[in-house]
Amino acid sequence: METTAAVLRSPDGAYTLETVTLRDIGPDEVLVRIVGAGMCHTDVLPRVPDFMAAPPIINGHEGAGIVEAVGADVNSVKVDDHVVLSFDSCGACENCNAGVPAYCDTFMVRNLSGQAVDGTSTATGADGKDIKSRWFGQSSFAHHAIARERNSVVVDKSLPLELMGPLGCGIQTGAGSILVALDVQPGTSVAVYGAGAVGLAAVMGAKVAGASTIIAVDLQDSRLELARELGATHVLRGDAPDLAEQITQISGGGAHYAFDSTGVPAVISTAIATTRMAGKCGLVGVQQGDVALDATSIGKTILNILEGSADPQKFIPQMVHLWQDGKFPFDKLIEKFPMSQINEAEKSSLSGGAIKPVLIPEA
Repeated sequence: METTAAVLRSPDGAYTLETVTLRDIGPDEVLVRIVGAGMCHTDVLPRVPDFMAAPPIINGHEGAGIVEAVGADVNSVKVDDHVVLSFDSCGACENCNAGVPAYCDTFMVRNLSGQAVDGTSTATGADGKDIKSRWFGQSSFAHHAIARERNSVVVDKSLPLELMGPLGCGIQTGAGSILVALDVQPGTSVAVYGAGAVGLAAVMGAKVAGASTIIAVDLQDSRLELARELGATHVLRGDAPDLAEQITQISGGGAHYAFDSTGVPAVISTAIATTRMAGKCGLVGVQQGDVALDATSIGKTILNILEGSADPQKFIPQMVHLWQDGKFPFDKLIEKFPMSQINEAEKSSLSGGAIKPVLIPEA
């Protein structure tokens, strides 16, 4: 079938809306009409020289939409179901069977190559040539996307579906890191470094977990204000010369848990240094340089976390229920853009404007 997709054809180029042809779905796949697709900083990776998913590519890995067709072997998803699309996993390796699909043996190729495990894609351009279209098993910067049953999470049809996509990655990563990977306990202290979508989801997760001290650190005052609104008990500027001392004092000797979403080595070092002995420090995102572990890391657990260590089939419904109960207002992070304004959305996101852009396909 033919559909419209936002295609990135060069690392330094703009997205262009193109008519592409999707192949027929396979037995374990579903065809989804995209209603909304969140934009995440991970979508910038194909712009990085020598990255494994080089253009041409259709990005987008926080899609939400309505199922239009299902493969012969699909059982848990039906035509007309509303779904949130998340990361892909094999479902057969040791980690998938243990309920931690974010650490699937084939996670990297399934999600970050832009292709299927066998090296194929699902879309071709007007020239008949393949376009990488399996980004996180979905490539949802498009009017239609092919996903697998395994990375399609059915949600209630009463929900505002266009807002649900970010639950599939960025929001899941932040909240899951707090509630699943770090397993934050009530009455403890949490320091969150970076108040973008992932960091703010972590702040909300820490409040849900019952942390008594939640410290948010960022360079933008507006985002710190939002962090306080979402549950932070203290907000600190990341460029404060006495940042480490402030965190140590506020947390009464160091945070029980630290969470870095910036990937900046100096910030990571501060996060580790200000975590108390026997505490945990979680790292997510793309690390922007080497981090040296010195004596400040002794006696602490440092976790490099993927997708919050969450199982989307379980955790996305959990986040939805928390949102419905008014305990997880992730929608406050969202700014909608028509898909035709994808380049403006990307620019706003990268410049510190929109926290969580969501692209809406136009009729």
